[in-house]
This record gives sequence, structure tokens and C-alpha cells, in this order.
Amino acid sequence: MRKILLGSLLCLSTLAMAQEVEQTPLEKVQTETERIGSIVDDLSKWKISGYIQGDLQIGQKDASFKVGATKADADQSVLNRFGIRRGRIKFANTELELGQVKGTAVFQLDITEKGVGFKDAYFTLTDPWGGWATLKAGVFDRPFGYEVSYSSSSRETPERSTGCITLFPDERDLGAMFVIQAPKGHVLNPFKLETGLFAGNGIKQETDNRKDWISHLSYKKTYDNIQWGLGGSLYLGGVYQGTNNVYEMSGKEFVAVNNAKVGEYSTRCYYGLDGQFLLNSGAGLTTLRAEMIAGKQPGALGDSKSPNASTLPTIDTYRRDFLSYNIYLIQDLGESKHSLVAKYDAYDPNTKLSGNEVGLGGSGKGDVKKYNVGFGYLYRMSNNFRLMAYYDMAFNEKTQNISGYNSNIKDNIFTLRLQYKF
Repeated sequence: MRKILLGSLLCLSTLAMAQEVEQTPLEKVQTETERIGSIVDDLSKWKISGYIQGDLQIGQKDASFKVGATKADADQSVLNRFGIRRGRIKFANTELELGQVKGTAVFQLDITEKGVGFKDAYFTLTDPWGGWATLKAGVFDRPFGYEVSYSSSSRETPERSTGCITLFPDERDLGAMFVIQAPKGHVLNPFKLETGLFAGNGIKQETDNRKDWISHLSYKKTYDNIQWGLGGSLYLGGVYQGTNNVYEMSGKEFVAVNNAKVGEYSTRCYYGLDGQFLLNSGAGLTTLRAEMIAGKQPGALGDSKSPNASTLPTIDTYRRDFLSYNIYLIQDLGESKHSLVAKYDAYDPNTKLSGNEVGLGGSGKGDVKKYNVGFGYLYRMSNNFRLMAYYDMAFNEKTQNISGYNSNIKDNIFTLRLQYKF
């Protein structure tokens, strides 16, 4: 039996060598060329892009930086930190196919000196019959308002507004949605509806059986030198109650909710309006953007931030009515590569309290209003490089009833950023 097996292998090897010998040099070249061509075709379906933002931040003694370590004991009254704020690289397959249905697949990483994390991981599939509907699933920006999905590589300020960061930490969430929009040239093309279901706790793994519904309906119109757009957003969801202690406002104080139980959910509901206006004139491009969000936000006593963890909360719940708004003004200087930026944003986590009322009636740090005034300068050095200098003045509501908040906290920050985009 062993001799038969060895004999068979020897015959097969001889046949294979005979086949190779039969191939002429020209045929070998053609075979190799076809193999390399197939590899190139596969690679050409993928596009690689990204950007790097290197920051120098200088701040007052209570500043909270986005780069570098937190304040050390040896730090003086003025702090400074170097760091990579964002190091993004995106891989996109633009020729995803499922039968007649075509789409894209995207995966994006964030690489900085603090580590490596993922930002986007999703695919899209567009209907082949008219191109009106696109399914998007995975981890991607929440479809709410304008600022959430406005790319950090294009934004004219170092960070988003306080309200946006508090309500939508990491901007992204795990979910699936439909994008409904008429093809280009159709009379309904200016309208765009994005609507879907999401886990509700950001890019962390989902922790419960409930889903949050997020929708954004927008309209955009472009003329020769003017462009404007309007949008309306809705967020309907809930936040897990980690204890039986759930409080809501009655007059000027928090009172316990009757029969509240662990495992039930407090309503998380946002209403949003956003608008954009761009005018191209002899003075350069003028951009004006504004956004307002109001609604109900469950949170902790000391913080009203939205869920952003891979575990369920185990803390008491405080239900609040909030208001957030921002306005941007960006003015290009003629046809030059220089621009000036001004921004104002405010976030009031509890609209039913103000001033010295905060800190009484069971309220705490999570009820303090914050607002920012910022000024900046942009220099588009080339198609790839951009320089930003921005000074952010942070203010807080003053109250005599919370320690440290009887005056304005010293947390202004100056940011000098060099960005390379590819």
C-alpha cells in the first residue's frame, strides 16, 4: 500500500512538472500579468484617506485639555500640553456589491499617543431601482442636527459645542438607519431624511434590549453665490434607572418619583433645529451656522452627560429639562487663504434653575449652566495643510450654594493646531 501511495505522488509530481515545462516564457509572463492585474483590481476598490491634528494647548489653572495628561501637582497657574488630538485613517470599499445592490464599506481608526481606537465601522447599500433609499448599518454618526456629523477635519474650531459633547459623546452610535433622498436632478433632491434605531450608549457595546429612535429631515438649496439649508431633528429614547431613587423637578426642587424602580427607563427626548447660510461676495465666503436643541435629559446629580459606557448605570437618576444652542460665523478674507472665526455656544442642563437657585432643593453641579465665547484664525497653507489658532473663553453660572462655583472657573484654553489631511 505504501509503495502504491508513493508511486501515485511521484506520478502527480512528474505530471505537474511536465505542465510547467510545457508553458512558454511568454505564457508565464501573461499568467503573472493576469494575476497582478487581478490584485490591482481588488485594491483599486479601496480608498484610503485620513488626517492628523497636532495640538499645542495653553490654559488657565483649571483648564481641562483634550491632549496630554491631566494637571500635575508641579504645574503652575498656566498649563500647556502637546499632543495628537486626532489621528484618523479611513479605509473605504466603494464598490461593495450584493447582487444588483451596490454600496460602500467603511472602517476608520483613531491613532494617537494615547492608543488606538476605532471610530467608524459601517456599510451602506443603495436600492438599484431608483437610488432613493440607502441602508446604513454599523457604527457611525448619529443623524441629529448639523454639528454632530460635521467632520472634525473641516470644522473651524478645535471642538464641538458643550451641548453637543454632553448630549452626544463621541458623536457616534451603534445602529441602523435609512437615508431617503431623491436622485440628483429630481425636484425633491434638496430634501433628505435620515431615520433609524440606535443602541443609545455611543460606540460602546449595547447593554439593554431597548433602542433609541433618531431622525433628521433637512433641506438644502444652492444658487450661484448663495447656499442655505434648514433641518429638524427628533430623538426618542430612554436611560436605564440604576436605582430606585429617581428625581424630577417640582417647582424649584427635585422630588422623588413615586414607585420608581430599578430597570425602568427615564425618557430621553430631544428636539432640534439647525440652519446654515453661505454667501460668496467680494469680501470672501461668509458662513453662518446656528443650532438649537431642547428636551428632557436624565443624568446624575453631578453630571448630565448621556450614557457612554459598556455597563448599565448603578447611580440615582435626575430628570431635567435642558436647552443647548450655538452659533458660528466664519469670514474668509477675500480670495486669500485666511479666515476669521467667531463662535458662541451655551448649554443649560436645567432650565428651571438659575443663579443661586442652583445647589438648593437637591440640585448640584449637574445643574450648572455653561457657555463659551471663542475667536479663531485659519490659514489654509495648501490642499493638505491647515493652521488653526483659537482662543476659547469658558464661563459658568455662578451660585453661592456650590463650592467653587461662586465665581467663574479659570479654564480658558488657547489651541494652536497644525493639520495634515490626505
